[in-house]
Amino acid sequence: MNEMITIPRATYDAMRERLEDLEDIVASRAAEHDERLPHDLVTLLLSGGESALRLWRRHRGLTQQALSEASGVGLSTITEMESSRKTGTVEAYRALAAALDVSVDELLPPAD
Repeated sequence: MNEMITIPRATYDAMRERLEDLEDIVASRAAEHDERLPHDLVTLLLSGGESALRLWRRHRGLTQQALSEASGVGLSTITEMESSRKTGTVEAYRALAAALDVSVDELLPPAD
């Protein structure tokens, strides 16, 4: 079916404007579900001076023990990873990221 209609330019422009407004509303509602981070947390994460794992754990309000239970990663491993005495395995980072609801990249130490 290839029917065509003709409408006045003003009507077309008004329809386009409404469509753009609706697209903006949809984008705004989608953005409301994005997590907003406190400025202090972002500053600390960007500085690299403290373990990202520790910062995210504290931001989520978890103790090392609670994170261990939620992730299945041993308490001593978490302690050593947070203090940079031990580099975690890929599996450990995946489990911790899932428990903290962040991407693995958010937990990795800065590249030297």
